[in-house]
Amino acid sequence: MSALKIAVAQINCTVGDIAGNARRILAAGVEAQALGADVLVTPELALCGYPPEDLLLRADFYRACRRELEALAAATPLPLVVGHPEERNGKRHNAASLLRDGGIAATYRKRHLPNYEVFDEERYFDAAEEPCVVDLKGVRVGLNICADIWEAPAARAARDAGAEILIALNASPFHMHKQRHRYEVLRGRVADTGMPIIYVNMVGGQDELVFDGASFAMDAAGRLTHQLPAFVEALAVVEVEGGHVLPGAIAPATAIEEDVYAALKLGVRDYLGKNGFPGAIIGLSGGIDSALTLCIAADALGPDKVRAVMMPSPYTAQMSLDDSRALVAALGVRYDEVPIEAAMNTYAAMLQPLFADLPPTAWADTTPENIQARIRGMVLMALSNRTGAIVLTTGNKSEMAVGYATLYGDMAGGFAVIKDVFKTFVYQLSRWRNTLAPVVPVNIITRAPSAELKPDQTDQDSLPPYEVLDAIIEAYMEYDRSPRAIIASGYAEADVRRVVGLLKRNEYKRRQSPVGIRISQRGFGKDWRYPITSRYPDEWS
Repeated sequence: MSALKIAVAQINCTVGDIAGNARRILAAGVEAQALGADVLVTPELALCGYPPEDLLLRADFYRACRRELEALAAATPLPLVVGHPEERNGKRHNAASLLRDGGIAATYRKRHLPNYEVFDEERYFDAAEEPCVVDLKGVRVGLNICADIWEAPAARAARDAGAEILIALNASPFHMHKQRHRYEVLRGRVADTGMPIIYVNMVGGQDELVFDGASFAMDAAGRLTHQLPAFVEALAVVEVEGGHVLPGAIAPATAIEEDVYAALKLGVRDYLGKNGFPGAIIGLSGGIDSALTLCIAADALGPDKVRAVMMPSPYTAQMSLDDSRALVAALGVRYDEVPIEAAMNTYAAMLQPLFADLPPTAWADTTPENIQARIRGMVLMALSNRTGAIVLTTGNKSEMAVGYATLYGDMAGGFAVIKDVFKTFVYQLSRWRNTLAPVVPVNIITRAPSAELKPDQTDQDSLPPYEVLDAIIEAYMEYDRSPRAIIASGYAEADVRRVVGLLKRNEYKRRQSPVGIRISQRGFGKDWRYPITSRYPDEWS
């Protein structure tokens, strides 16, 4: 008997576009058939997109998915394993069905429902325990769905039911170094079961999440036999013969900077594209954060869909203007300069009677700085209202953590591109982008960072050095380490008290910030759920 040819469809699905996703799956089926495949496998919940969130609480959503699933079964040009939600006997499941001969031949229902990080599946689905093993061209194939393979029982159940090979459908979002972790986990499942595994993952941006694809296959010895490229749609055929996965193409590994940059580009492109925004607007400052955001937007959307606006004040250095002009010229985006001094003077005159009986110290000297940021935000939002383009905010993770940002000012906008990127990594990404083409002026990378809201201002007037700041935030926020443990690891108690205090005080700001792309193990989004009002004192000794 000839080898079983399993086509892996790494596709970009859109949540709720059930008919559109079905058309994408059918197109992949036609391509797979042309390549001689015997079966096509799609990612987790490919029919409805992932994560559907509270759409999964609607009975009509399940009915719509069922209708499209049956139509897909009637139309598919070859056997198809498709991920979909299912309502059955009063229960709701994250399911995968084999469509064959015009109908639904078998259905597997997810066993392990993740309820950590960005996942909330226990809210929506019921767990099942029955394995599902299907015969494909004489090969006994077991099905698992995503979190099933992160623990042993589901894979073992498939093996015990007679499976010779395991296929896992996934909607596994990207974070840094995630692929290495996937390899480790799947090698553990291979060792548990003695079965080869084919791992099929979704690709594309969905709000704050980015799915990187990077689908792969491993043989029964845990050796990588196939590796699809990351962050792009792809289709590959994996051949199985005599219970063995035959070697295939392996896309080369890439540097972490390239991975993160690709994730940010994909997140921007899909957020704007799937939501129908015609373009992006970015406020430039002459600093590193807005420069990197502009590069990502131009690379993701094309320079013709990006508009940069520089809004100098009396405190803006000539270097900032010169560097911004050089940056936009290198990228080829539209550029406007809108000086804000006249608006600053108008606001000062308007507010002076209101402030006349208050001492300047009552405002901690930040009032004029915040007014500048809010003037700039108003200009950007006016352009957004008039053109329909979305404002991309430029704040990084370090700033979001400690509140070094102005509500309704530089936080005004619709999508936060680098919200989950530490300041130190912003520099790393900018240097990497310049290896492709030197677009970010060297001055922007080497000069001391400054908000330029008052004379001779630098970020370090208000914050510890970013190397220290980022390390403390990462330890406290991403790894839940106590202040006592952070101090014991070598950081000054004064710095830890300062950073943790700022982080806790500024939750109210973060709740009002735009959604942003997650690239770390824990971002300020779905997987950060701290109370705004809290008197928890932390462990200091």
